Amino acid sequence: MKNKGFTIIELMIAVAIIGVLAAIAIPAYQNYIIRAKVSEALTFASQAKTSVAEYYQSQGALPTTNSQAGLATSISGTNVSAVTVGAGGAITVTTSISGIPTASSNIVFTPTTSGSGITWSCTANGTLINQYRPSNCKS
Repeated sequence: MKNKGFTIIELMIAVAIIGVLAAIAIPAYQNYIIRAKVSEALTFASQAKTSVAEYYQSQGALPTTNSQAGLATSISGTNVSAVTVGAGGAITVTTSISGIPTASSNIVFTPTTSGSGITWSCTANGTLINQYRPSNCKS
């Protein structure tokens, strides 16, 4: 009588294939998780951008501090440790995400004013690693 079932070789091949797929998928998923957490920083930045734009519209100049822009002096969240308005209205969002070194954890949004309003740029500004940046902020 003939046995039906898998041989040990067939099982080992299946385990090897699963191992290769896991070796590729796990780092990609971890990268995806960090990028999703960085999106919280964009939400905080958008709130600060609105405040900076309102100040510019009412005062004719860009604010240089959080209090001038009408923001709280200390802003933080689950994945954001600070939001700071600096010289020329530049907004620095510092993240606090595990997996990203502290030295490379911020994005800087720089305003450019013109007659039609404010244009924001974040390309190559800040120290956040390029692979974690949103697509419109990659250099």
